[in-house]
Amino acid sequence: MVLETISRIIKVQLPAYLKKLPLPETIGGFARLTVSEWLRLLPLLGILALLGYLTIRPFLPKKKKQRDSLINLKIQKENPKIVNEIDIEDLNSANVCYCRCWRSKTFPVCDKSHIKHNELTGDNVGPLILKKKIL
Repeated sequence: MVLETISRIIKVQLPAYLKKLPLPETIGGFARLTVSEWLRLLPLLGILALLGYLTIRPFLPKKKKQRDSLINLKIQKENPKIVNEIDIEDLNSANVCYCRCWRSKTFPVCDKSHIKHNELTGDNVGPLILKKKIL
């Protein structure tokens, strides 16, 4: 039953539809088509456009999704930026910031590269800040 329906569409209805289409014989003839004639051509033009797109789609460059480069996938995603502070008495300086985004030019020390990364990707990674405890 399904194959009979498909066969009827291809053998009978499609040729009848194509015969009734107002296809002009020249390119200039398209300019003289009326609105109702253009409306009758729309389904065919839509199918041809879809087939053309599906044909060239494998050859189009793949766009890298910015979301693919997220570093932090699940930790404190409700926060705009994650910053952890840890008091350590033995630090030589008062504060040391360590990179957690892996983009710092001075890795392992943070150079605030995470700011640009967060803007581009929507991530919320921030530095690890070690503070010398002042007694």
